Amino acid sequence: MSYLVLARKYRPQSFADLVGQEHVSRTLGNAIAGDRVHHAFLFTGARGVGKTSAARIFAKSLNCETGPGSFPCNVCPICEEITSGTSVDVLEIDGASNTGVDDVRELRESIRYLPSRARYKIFIIDEVHMLSINAFNALLKTLEEPPPHAKFIFATTEPHKIPATILSRCQRFDFRKIALAQVVEHLRGIVTQEHIEISDRALALVARRGEGSMRDALSALDQVIAFCGAQVRDEEVQALFGQVDRRLLLDTVEAVLHHDGRRALEAVRRVDHLGHSFRQFCRELVEIFRSLTVLKVAEDPEGLLEATAEELAELQKLAAETGLEELQRTLTLLLKTEAELPASSFPRLTLEMVLIRLAHLPPARDVATLIRKLEDLERRLGEGRMPSSGGGSSAAPADLPGEPPPEEPPPPRQTLAAQSRPRPAAAPERPAPVATAAAKGWPGLVDKIRKKKPLLASILEHGSLLPPQLPRLEIAFPAGSFYYDQLKDPDKLEQLELLATDYFGEKVQLRVSVLEGGAHPAPAPLIEERRAQEQGYRAQVRQQAMDHPKVKAVLEVFGGEVKQVRPLEPASGSDAGADVKEER
Repeated sequence: MSYLVLARKYRPQSFADLVGQEHVSRTLGNAIAGDRVHHAFLFTGARGVGKTSAARIFAKSLNCETGPGSFPCNVCPICEEITSGTSVDVLEIDGASNTGVDDVRELRESIRYLPSRARYKIFIIDEVHMLSINAFNALLKTLEEPPPHAKFIFATTEPHKIPATILSRCQRFDFRKIALAQVVEHLRGIVTQEHIEISDRALALVARRGEGSMRDALSALDQVIAFCGAQVRDEEVQALFGQVDRRLLLDTVEAVLHHDGRRALEAVRRVDHLGHSFRQFCRELVEIFRSLTVLKVAEDPEGLLEATAEELAELQKLAAETGLEELQRTLTLLLKTEAELPASSFPRLTLEMVLIRLAHLPPARDVATLIRKLEDLERRLGEGRMPSSGGGSSAAPADLPGEPPPEEPPPPRQTLAAQSRPRPAAAPERPAPVATAAAKGWPGLVDKIRKKKPLLASILEHGSLLPPQLPRLEIAFPAGSFYYDQLKDPDKLEQLELLATDYFGEKVQLRVSVLEGGAHPAPAPLIEERRAQEQGYRAQVRQQAMDHPKVKAVLEVFGGEVKQVRPLEPASGSDAGADVKEER
């Protein structure tokens, strides 16, 4: 006795047996029960989803000796003949091999005769899109007004190739791809009847091999049983189909999400060692990252993902460890790599480099969040207020010292750059050089000498002027000072005495000495005084910039940190400001 393949042995025999096509079963069953059966039907959908099986079940439901009804008995002679394909009143025609107009003319001739035993003469034309245009035209009139005893059922995988004149004369039913969980459940019932030991994981691999087609899944199961026998191991199923181990795929995904480049390279090495296709591996990675993306945006992924309960739990755990922006960037790079791999001379290197890049990508910033923050900042700056730090309402900030209050509100549609540019604030005045009464005129003398003898002035800045008793001036330096040795030169002393005499208007005698500790320390050198004044000025400028309300608003919105504040020297007749550098 010849072997009957599983796809034929377990072919659906009633509408209740159709898996994943409940919408078709219910509609056709109600039409029969309500005696509202149309004369022409078009069944469309992918291969192996039940189109021809549904056509046979529909023919049995109309012609069953116990009917017509939505539940054929499958035991009467007419049902058995339709099941075996030997009924003279139910004709199954292959549209791919009967494409000519002559074939349609023969069909039209046979339509005129009444059925020999059944109630209706039913014509099932498979792959009807393969008919020629002339054949379709020959069928038009008959299809529009067939005799009462004739019914047409067309099946096709490519409905877009059927002329609109034919489509308008048919009731169309779109058959869906069958969900993975439904295929696994159906396969489990079959292997139980066949006494095959196989795990749910292996069944999921078989079902995924079918890609939504029950017939393809059953053919794959037939192949597995032939290869493994009555006891099927997961490793054998993977080796048979050339599929990548699910654990290896998840390890690679974890390596990318945990920024572990070495682990990602080890995964590629294992792929190469096992002999898997790098392109197929990349495709399956794309599918997993697509599943993670779906889980990030959909709380209930039912119908969106083809995964078992165990696989779904693993994917949900991984999805919780990453963000949507990272997943989108990862998918973009993987899709680009998948397209490049066939033409690459170094496919392993190409895959390794992209995984290393993915593992070391910096954290992504949500563009929508940044845009929203910018719009919020633009709005608040346009209103002349800053975000309040507490929970109360925002209040208008006080102006900076020396900043005149605005006379009128800003234009309503200024750009962000114009609105956020700080208005020039009055520059903090540089404090005048600190000079004690005893040292009165000393900074002026140094400035006068700088105009004529800059080198001498730079030496004097490092010295301290002891309490002057004109016409004598004494300049002290720390012991061992380089400047002390420079100023002991008689020529330099003579030049300084002449310049000091000209400055004070009387004869001056200049003396250079070494500082000695005592109860009355010498005043600080001019260079230290000026350094202290400059530091105070910069601190004042920084504090003024940090207190500016618009700077505060920018820092609060973007969470940045001010690294440097540079004072801007005022131009003639204008105020001074500050240049603030912000870094994240």
